[in-house]
Amino acid sequence: MIDRETIERIKESARVEEVVGDFVSLHKKGGNYWGCCPFHNEKTPSFSVSPAKGFYKCFGCGESGNAIGFLMKH
Repeated sequence: MIDRETIERIKESARVEEVVGDFVSLHKKGGNYWGCCPFHNEKTPSFSVSPAKGFYKCFGCGESGNAIGFLMKH
């Protein structure tokens, strides 16, 4: 089993915008990045990635989480 300290180090070092950016075309607007959600079909971007908070959120389908959760869901 992986110890809790190692899991926390991975969470801190995995930059959500880089992980999500490998799968989604993101564009910076203000402090966040925006793109079309990979979890449902959409034409206008409603998928937000916040590097400062370390999570993503889709305002269309409600999917959200951190970098690790994104990889697991994807």
